[in-house]
Amino acid sequence: MTGFTLSDLDRIIAARAASDDAGSYTRKLMQKGVGKIAQKVGEEAVETAIAAVENDREGLTGEVADLLYHLLVLMRARGVSLDEVMAELDRRTAQSGLAEKAARPPE
Repeated sequence: MTGFTLSDLDRIIAARAASDDAGSYTRKLMQKGVGKIAQKVGEEAVETAIAAVENDREGLTGEVADLLYHLLVLMRARGVSLDEVMAELDRRTAQSGLAEKAARPPE
């Protein structure tokens, strides 16, 4: 098992997003804006779902990695920190998933 964490990835994304490196994919995504980043999240989510349905373990692993990366870029572009998301997950896991869902306001 690797010691690499989402926090590590988040720090790398932060550094690359703030860099002047013209060769940085992260920097280019950030410059294209939230719309393009959100589009990439959607594409990666669909590719993740397809790999799962096709029982493609290797493909699923790669697509989940792509999805997590793009989600973290999107969060950074909108000023949502990984700590905020982790705190929300912590709050939600303090009760059963069904109880948490029932407590949500109607959509």
